[in-house]
Amino acid sequence: MSKNLTWHETSVGNEDYRRKNGHQSGVLWFTGLSGSGKSSIANQLNKVLYEKGIQSYLLDGDNVRHGLNADLGFSEEDREENIRRIGEVAKLFADSGTIVLTAFISPYQKDRDLVRASVQAGDFIEIHVDCPVEECETRDPKGLYKKARNGEIKGFTGIDAPYEAPPKPELVLDSKTHDVESCAEQVWKLLQKKNWV
Repeated sequence: MSKNLTWHETSVGNEDYRRKNGHQSGVLWFTGLSGSGKSSIANQLNKVLYEKGIQSYLLDGDNVRHGLNADLGFSEEDREENIRRIGEVAKLFADSGTIVLTAFISPYQKDRDLVRASVQAGDFIEIHVDCPVEECETRDPKGLYKKARNGEIKGFTGIDAPYEAPPKPELVLDSKTHDVESCAEQVWKLLQKKNWV
């Protein structure tokens, strides 16, 4: 990293954007196993926010790996870098007055904690989309669990790689019991309670 860098303060800051948009901004971090429903719930909530005129944007794990993180694999180091980059992008969105929704397995708590620490206090909401691995494997929307069981994929979270569930998330969504719309509604109510919207 170059040492010849200087941080330039901007004339328009996140509080200015928030005033213009009429709502809080920050990071909604959806974490959970593959097939737990993270992307579906985040997508549904993003639609709700859009329809209510709230400035929001969705960053989805697979979509980001098609571009920004196309050079990364699934080793522990690459997963860490994947989340670091996403955290930086999410921070930029939050600074722009946007509620950014991120849907990533993000299996390691230390990586999620680093993202939380990088944004202003109170601007990060960790949402654990809790679904038993047996249920996720039954759903298997992308056929990944089957490939992992057959040895075609190594280091698959929940099978032969760990997932560290958040010990103290702001919200736990039981996506086995509740459908996508119900889960999105629970997040909406939390945003209201926290005066984000």
